[in-house]
Amino acid sequence: MVFLGAHYAYLGKWVTQIFYWLTLGGFGIWAIIDLFTLSGKVEQYNTNQELKTIRAATMANSLNLSK
Repeated sequence: MVFLGAHYAYLGKWVTQIFYWLTLGGFGIWAIIDLFTLSGKVEQYNTNQELKTIRAATMANSLNLSK
């Protein structure tokens, strides 16, 4: 997926993805950097999404318990 730029779409960075496509991975430079940094970016994104889900579930649960 690194070479397609689809990882930036997954991270919600559509403008970056378009530039990635137009420059063919930043002329290869972005692609090389992504090989080393992508796992951290995805892990951080997934952690943030998990925390949002937990907060939403906690809020929904607390609203149901207060009724």
